[in-house]
Amino acid sequence: MSTPTDQETQAVSARYARRTDMGRYSMGRPEVWHTVLERQGAILKMLTRRGWDDFSQRRVVEVGCGAGGNLLEFLRWGCDPAQLSGIELLPERADMARRVLPAEVQILNTDACLVDLPPASFDLVFQSTVFSSLLDLPYRRQLAQVMWSWVRPGGAVLWYDFVINNPRNPDVRGVPLKEVKSLFPEAEVDAVRVTLAPPLARAVCRLHPSLYPVFNALPVLRTHRLLWLGKAAG
Repeated sequence: MSTPTDQETQAVSARYARRTDMGRYSMGRPEVWHTVLERQGAILKMLTRRGWDDFSQRRVVEVGCGAGGNLLEFLRWGCDPAQLSGIELLPERADMARRVLPAEVQILNTDACLVDLPPASFDLVFQSTVFSSLLDLPYRRQLAQVMWSWVRPGGAVLWYDFVINNPRNPDVRGVPLKEVKSLFPEAEVDAVRVTLAPPLARAVCRLHPSLYPVFNALPVLRTHRLLWLGKAAG
């Protein structure tokens, strides 16, 4: 008999299988590289404000690491490959991550809720647009509890995800700040709105890529939130 966890992970796999237009996320598209560069800059500002000027000794795990793109960014910022881990539910994406990342980076192909990692063993637990793909609230809570247990005192969950629903995509549901705070009730929260609404970004970049920062200057047009969910140093 399948458990609620099994049912949600199977549903997530089915939702991703329906996403056939992966070319929409190619770095060759101006709206994509604008989005990625903006997010990278926001993450670095958030980390360096907290003294992360040396990444080499930081232990980082990404939940839902996909094909490894975000982990590659952490490598470029100076993380030691042996200190990086990724967890990915979909086998084909986990295989892609293994191909592009150094062998020292640990890639686990499984449900993150089932991973047996030592408590308080990571400086940073990162998730990018994972929770918006989880439509089952109890599963969201379970995953949040697991992620929080991995964070060592003084570390954090780093969160990047949709704020609002996408009316054209029933497979995702935005996670408002109030819900994030309920998922991590003990966290110190630092939040910033980022990312021009993707449909608008595609439209303005078709006119000219330079229009992305012009429209993105208006916070009301940003659809994602970057969060530092910090654990007290003890």
